[in-house]
Amino acid sequence: MVVLNHLSRSRLLASVALFAAAATLGCHAQTPSANGPAVQAGVKLSPQVERRIEVMVRNRSNVTADYTIGIGVPTATDIAGYDQVMVSFSLHGSEPKTLPFYVSTDGKTLAQFNKFEMDVDQRNALSDAGRPARGGDEHAPVLIVGFDDLECPFCARMNAQLFPAILDRYKDQVRIVYRDFPLDQHPWAMHAAVDANCLAAASPAGYWNYVDYVHTHAAEMGADEKTLAASEKQLDKLAMDEGARQKINQPDLVACLLKQDDTKIKASVEEAEGEPTHINQTPVLYINGEKVEGVVPMETIYSVIDRALIAEGKTPPPAPAPAAPAPTKPGS
Repeated sequence: MVVLNHLSRSRLLASVALFAAAATLGCHAQTPSANGPAVQAGVKLSPQVERRIEVMVRNRSNVTADYTIGIGVPTATDIAGYDQVMVSFSLHGSEPKTLPFYVSTDGKTLAQFNKFEMDVDQRNALSDAGRPARGGDEHAPVLIVGFDDLECPFCARMNAQLFPAILDRYKDQVRIVYRDFPLDQHPWAMHAAVDANCLAAASPAGYWNYVDYVHTHAAEMGADEKTLAASEKQLDKLAMDEGARQKINQPDLVACLLKQDDTKIKASVEEAEGEPTHINQTPVLYINGEKVEGVVPMETIYSVIDRALIAEGKTPPPAPAPAAPAPTKPGS
């Protein structure tokens, strides 16, 4: 916070006083001159240009006549020949929503632009820090970040079929990590995520064994609130059994399972729902930053990974040979 000293406060008050005096004398907002550009940054648009913008927005955006539309004063942009105007939309006195539009300085073109910053390496846009990994090390040319729900049947199919095939083909060229995204409609998904992370803190191998088992046997654990207590008890037992196999400190693991601290998982979900990912379903993969949603053919995943490898200066492995047709019985 900046604290104004006595001198600067005096100057500020004097400026306000001068502005007030000028306003009292009848100063009016500037309008573009007859010979100047139709649109100027910092200068209120003429009624004619405002009207053209409003009609264009209404007609092209299917905004109904009962909406009130306001057009702001243009501001300068780094796009040559265009200034930005904020257009507000309100209905029956509700809080207005605003959207940026771009209007050419000759007042003849209205546009909406999407601007994307490319100064961030997309591979590192989603962090894999602290997450158990499969495949290559942190220097692997391709990073696959999967958003996973342990109660999601489509995630289970991907876990069982897709990832083993990827690792078999690409070996240590890919690094695979899961980030938690338990959906609200899955009663025990959050509990399973917490248990998995309790194991991950001490044993990445234990984490993956638990994830693989839960995905494979999720259908046996119930899927509604009536069976929730039994499902959670079964999940905890699986975690304890895996902890024993991995020789994890039992008191620490028990304390973690009993605490059921979901703070980090909820923070991960909140981050995934926001900019720039806007995730609202599972499964979702990010392959060196390229988003792949839902269940897609294996060939599609291979092509995305191959593109990422080529961009990193690596040669993708040859495509697997097509499977031989099954022999037919004589006379069939």
